[in-house]
This record gives sequence, structure tokens and C-alpha cells, in this order.
Amino acid sequence: MKLSLKPYLPRSLMGRSLLILILPVLLIQLFSTFMFFDRHWNRMADRLAYAVAGEIGVIEDRVSKIEPLTPQSLEPFAKLAQVHLQLLLSFEEGAKLEHIDFDAPGFDRRSFIYKTLTDELRSQLDQDYVVNVDGREKWVEVGLQFPEGVLYISMPERRLFSSSSYIFVMWMIGSSVVLLAIAILFMRNQIRPIRRLAIAAERLGRGEEMAARFKPEGAREIRQAGHAFMEMSDRIKRQIEQRSAMLAGISHDLRTPLTRMKLQASMMGDTPDTEALKKDIHDMERMINAYLDFTRDETGEETEHTDLTHVLEDLASNVRREGIDAELDVPQDLMLRVRPLAFQRCLNNLVSNARKYGAKTIWISASKDEKLMTIFIDDNGPGIPEDQLEEVFKPFYRIDPSRNQDTGGVGLGLPIVQDIIHRHGGEITLGKSPYGGLRAMITMPA
Repeated sequence: MKLSLKPYLPRSLMGRSLLILILPVLLIQLFSTFMFFDRHWNRMADRLAYAVAGEIGVIEDRVSKIEPLTPQSLEPFAKLAQVHLQLLLSFEEGAKLEHIDFDAPGFDRRSFIYKTLTDELRSQLDQDYVVNVDGREKWVEVGLQFPEGVLYISMPERRLFSSSSYIFVMWMIGSSVVLLAIAILFMRNQIRPIRRLAIAAERLGRGEEMAARFKPEGAREIRQAGHAFMEMSDRIKRQIEQRSAMLAGISHDLRTPLTRMKLQASMMGDTPDTEALKKDIHDMERMINAYLDFTRDETGEETEHTDLTHVLEDLASNVRREGIDAELDVPQDLMLRVRPLAFQRCLNNLVSNARKYGAKTIWISASKDEKLMTIFIDDNGPGIPEDQLEEVFKPFYRIDPSRNQDTGGVGLGLPIVQDIIHRHGGEITLGKSPYGGLRAMITMPA
């Protein structure tokens, strides 16, 4: 079984960049902390404990030579130990060492100090001893058993433990947090132009005029990509303008002779040849209109928030008026930013196809979530063979002529639909409907 970390990695560029920054810093800190505590801190604690144990060993040797051993006779030596060694000596005559209950309430064992000091005292003292670590008061007390009583040696905890270790760790963590915060700010500034470029490209794909408001900024490579995007946008606009101008000229040039031909045919009288000529003229006019519809420039229509619920309800009403059943399942207030006329034309083409090709009932449904809006148009007509579901989107492609015998289509209905959907940044797919006919599924970014 292959273990993959890909599902657990962040998907955004910002997240992955932060992972690249944070992960090495975290690993270095863990390694440095481990090495520091394992080597430096333990070694330093051992040396401090060794020095204190040596001093206590000297005190044990000197005190054992004092005769008689009493608090009064110990006082001069205790003053020297306090001044020069920062050790407080006190003697309790006739006392015996008591076992320390480490589980007693209020006792703070501070196991690290206790262990290091006990290990060193074991190798340097001859007398019995007991170590007591008071974590609250930050004092350490060592009791030595003499025949005359117990000698208590007290010292501050700093003689055995250095807080610089904690300071070092906190400084290392604090500085890393500050540096990472600065890195995050710089990273956000570098990623923001990429996000703006992505938004501009997405809106341009929907046909919105966003390229003119986009300003290249950021690193050199990002600015280069931004300028390339703007140049691409300008080339697309020039191509569309040239196509529109060319088609406008074609429309004018072809419609004028067709009008003269229609006029001349109407003046020739009603004969079989004249009727055939009129039919040919009508077919030519219809084909020219279809070509112009396919290549029509609709970018001039502005996108706006449109109530698709109302559009789909009107569409179902029109279908019912033509004598075809229409089942509608659409949520209320289905709002989407589209070009209203173009999108309505797209839906009309899909419904017209279902109506032309023998559908008795049409089902229209829609749903929307945070990211996508989906529209289904189902019918119970003959449908389309599976091997031609992609081919029908090619311009001028026609299925079996027997299917189009009465409609006179030129194979541009579905290409027009696909072109409009793609201009809005969506997708359209065809498949078998659960009602036996064709299902058209439109997915649009919400």
C-alpha cells in the first residue's frame, strides 16, 4: 500500500509557500533544541552539580574535624561559607535524617536538579545525606548526618540550574515567529498579483471587461505574465472586431442580391420553376442567418445579475403554449451573473432542439451551491447516439439526415449553445436522459 501525502498538502500557492518556509525552520528548531538540551544543558547541569557537590564535600571534611560539634562552634565556619560560597549552614543537635515523602502535598521534586545533584553527592560524600528541592522558594537543601546531629546546607536554586537555557529557547522561538511573520507579509504581497491575474483571466473568460482594469505588478516574471495576458486580450478583441466587421460586410453584400432575387421571383408569376426558385432563395436566406448567428459578436452585451428562475419559468411557459408538456423544478431566486439575451438564446436553442426532434415532454431543473450552478434539460425524444455526443458540437455537423428532414437545420444550433456557455466560463455536456431521451447539463461558475 503506497502512502501519499498529497491529500494532506495545502492546495493554494500561499499555503505551499508557507509550508516551504515553516517546515525547514521548524525542523531546524527541533534539531537545535534537542542538541542544546541533550548536550549543552545536561553538560552544564552536571558541571554545576559537580562544583556544588565538591563544596559540600569540603564542608563535610572540615565540619567533621570540629570538636565539639555544636551550633556555636559551627558559627564561624558557617559565616565563611555564606560569604564565599553562598551556602547557608545550620546544625541541629541530636537530630536524625528523615525520609522525604516525595508524594507529600506541596512538595516540588524538580527531578532534574535532584537527580544531577544526588548522582554527584553519591561519589563525593562519606556521610549519609538527603536532598530536598523546594521548587516554590527556589532553594535546595542538603542534609548530612553526623554522630552529633544533622548539618543542613541550603543554597539558591541558581547554583544548580541556569535559566539562560529557557531564555535561549524562548529567544529562538520568538525570533523565528517574528521572521516568519515578516516572510508571510512579503509572501502575501508576492502572491497577490498572481491572484489578481487569475481573477482577471477568469473574468475575461466569462466575457467581462476586466483586462483593461488589470495592472501588472509584482515580481518581474509575474509582470511579464501580466503583460502577456493583456496583449492576448487585445489580440482577442481585435480578432472579434475584425470578424464582426467582415460579417457585417458579408451580410450587406449577400442580402442585397437576395432581396433583388426575391423581388424578381415574385414578378415572374406562379409557375413550378418560380416556386422552386423561391424555395432556394428562402433556404439561402435561412442559411445566411444561421451563419451570422453562429459568428455573431455578443461581447457588446454587458453581464449583469439575472434571475434565472424567471427566465426558466418563461421558457417553460413558451413550451407549454406550443402544446408540449414542460415540468419545471427550479429553486427561487436563482441569481447568476450572465449576459441575459445570449444566455436566454442558449436555453431556447436547447429546448427548440428537444421540441423539433419529437420530444413530447421536457423537464427543466436547476440547482446551485457555493461554487457551481447546474441546469438540466431532459426530454423523451429519440436522443443522440453515444458515439456522436461530442461530434454534434462541431459546426455544420449533422446527424442522420432523416432526423433533420423536417427541420432544415444546418448543424449550428449546438455549436452556438456551446460557444455561449464557454463565453460565460461554463461547460455543457450531453448524455442519456433518465426519461429516455437526451439530457443537456450546463454547469456555470456561481
